[in-house]
Amino acid sequence: MADVLEDKRAATRFRILAEIADRQPAVSQGEIADAVGVTSQAVSEYTRGLVADGLVEKEGRSRYSVTKEGVDWLLQSATDVRRFADHVTDDILGNVGEDAAIATTDIREGETVTLSLEDGLLHATPGDAGPATGIATTNTESGNEVGVTEFEGIIDLEPGRVTVYQIPPVRSGGSRAVDSDALAAACEDSPVLAATGVEAVVALRSADVEPDTTFAAGEVAAEAAERGEDVIIVATSDSVGRVTDALRDAGVAYEVANVS
Repeated sequence: MADVLEDKRAATRFRILAEIADRQPAVSQGEIADAVGVTSQAVSEYTRGLVADGLVEKEGRSRYSVTKEGVDWLLQSATDVRRFADHVTDDILGNVGEDAAIATTDIREGETVTLSLEDGLLHATPGDAGPATGIATTNTESGNEVGVTEFEGIIDLEPGRVTVYQIPPVRSGGSRAVDSDALAAACEDSPVLAATGVEAVVALRSADVEPDTTFAAGEVAAEAAERGEDVIIVATSDSVGRVTDALRDAGVAYEVANVS
């Protein structure tokens, strides 16, 4: 579990640092105290500790800024909290809910089923051979959806890989500067292909490749990777930062490369 959930002091430190980041550079310790629910003296003590640890820089009286190290710590802590929240929502509360899965064969209501992810979608197979199981709530035929409840176990899943290929902006040659054959080879057999930026879309079309989506590439890739799917994103260089920000926010590993 994340430190900010295990330790009250770490949680208070996290909240105060977040408030400083939100209000910088002019920081009112009284306002932060009201927002966090501690005394102004406590805010002052925490702030001194944050400065001493290099997470906050003091620029003058009541003027502070969060350092790069502070931003990194906030992002990591926030990611840990998000993962724990997802665990509660998906793995704990999900056990008392009902979800839909694709039946791999005919299934009867009340039958125990093994759950797996295929092509990013939940599938159900009769029996309890797998590490994750549930109980069917409906009768269904192969290929149709089946309701599943009373989930137990965790689906064995290896996160997908995300590769981001950069395409030069139009001012630097755009799609005309890209080797279409190399781009087609790089994207060949990719389970999920996303594109962002006009130059990226044109480069793919010039290579006779059509992306699965041209919207919210980073968010789409993050969700697909979390479901075990490998993803390729073709992005105009000007858009790469937004894509990687979304991947980092989701805690998804990625590689940025050039078409060669």
